[in-house]
Amino acid sequence: MRIDPTELGAERIYRLMTGIVVPRPIAWVTSLSRSGVLNLAPFSAFTFVSQKPPMLAISVGRKGSDYKDTAHNILDTEEYVIHIADTPLISAVHDSSIEHPPEISEVEHLGLETLPCELIKMRRLAAAPVAMECRFRQCLEFGEARSRLIVGEVVMFHIRDGLVKDGKVETKALDPIARIGGPRYARLGEIVTLNTVFQTPKSTD
Repeated sequence: MRIDPTELGAERIYRLMTGIVVPRPIAWVTSLSRSGVLNLAPFSAFTFVSQKPPMLAISVGRKGSDYKDTAHNILDTEEYVIHIADTPLISAVHDSSIEHPPEISEVEHLGLETLPCELIKMRRLAAAPVAMECRFRQCLEFGEARSRLIVGEVVMFHIRDGLVKDGKVETKALDPIARIGGPRYARLGEIVTLNTVFQTPKSTD
């Protein structure tokens, strides 16, 4: 089967790519509007782009002709929190993707408890096993739809007690959820451990 992307519209390409690039980690992002509304939304076009300093990237698209609230909020305030959700939060993650007017807080609508951050003027979700305080660093636009790739620096990690052992996160205990095509999500399933291979150290520390 061959598919020529030049013959497809943006929505059909989106459906195709989100079924191919799987599973995708989910960045569950809290951001604050200029009027003080705490927004919450999930983004599955998400990865890390630097380890020193730690930097994360999320791709934020449009809703109709305008950018999503998260993009506006991050560019306005330059602060936000990226959370990693576990299985008990799967329904809340999905429900937070419902589009609301900017004056509606998804956090309040879903009845989620928050905690203050340490280094930024933002609230983080108490129930999430991982929360990363971020400061905006760069925004790049791509494609005809002008999706915004937003890069931020993690200035503080908040990780649930018991998840880190010998400096590494116990992934099975973290129990993260992933996004696949459509309104569908996945868990880790079987974890396969192979022999360690030599890699040149990334730094001297």
